Amino acid sequence: MIIFFVIIATAISTALGGLFAIKLKDQLHLILGFSAGAVLGVALFDLLPESISLTNGTYDIRLITILIAVGFSVYMIVDRYISLSSHEGKDKCGNPLHNNKLGAAALVFHSFLDGLGISLAFKVSPAIGWIVALAVLTHDFSDGINTVNMVIKNKGDRKIALKWLAADALAPAVGMAATFFVAVSGPTLGLLLSVFVGLFLYISASDLIPESHHQHPAIWTTVSTIIGMAVIFAAVSLAK
Repeated sequence: MIIFFVIIATAISTALGGLFAIKLKDQLHLILGFSAGAVLGVALFDLLPESISLTNGTYDIRLITILIAVGFSVYMIVDRYISLSSHEGKDKCGNPLHNNKLGAAALVFHSFLDGLGISLAFKVSPAIGWIVALAVLTHDFSDGINTVNMVIKNKGDRKIALKWLAADALAPAVGMAATFFVAVSGPTLGLLLSVFVGLFLYISASDLIPESHHQHPAIWTTVSTIIGMAVIFAAVSLAK
């Protein structure tokens, strides 16, 4: 019953974030700036500490840093390969239109891991489960914004954006359900999270930040990025 409630809550939080991004499309540069900070905040304040905590005593910290570099490099290679081979055309700035879907897919998989983490935490104890669930809920709103932004920032296709948003909203439920069929140890989950740290660092630094600043190099875009980081930091801190 508790898991069902958490599933509904994560789906609502993600959906509200995505709809917020669609509604304020004209202010997309500010939302992108916020998203860049939020993605960076999730990587540095949520995923990285959790990865270190889960692998502590089992794997050396150097392996964590190596996997962060691997996640960054693999995403960069895939992103650039798709940029070179895509036949979907380019936007008016010359940017390929396929990258946004790749980023959205990465965010959906991250939401899947969120659900996985929530369910595993509840298996440890209800108290830990609620702490993890609260941390996930607080940044699921940003996940919804980020997923929609990945799709509409070039093409502006709301129908496709809503499909990815639905996938992102349902992904935590799939992750929770997966724990009933697949056993994943804490240290292994920590290693997976470290890969996503690198991936999210790339998305923020190489995609969202330049995109938000490209046509609107205003101070408020930078402020939005800082606010995005601060919101995630506050949410994770309060959850703990």
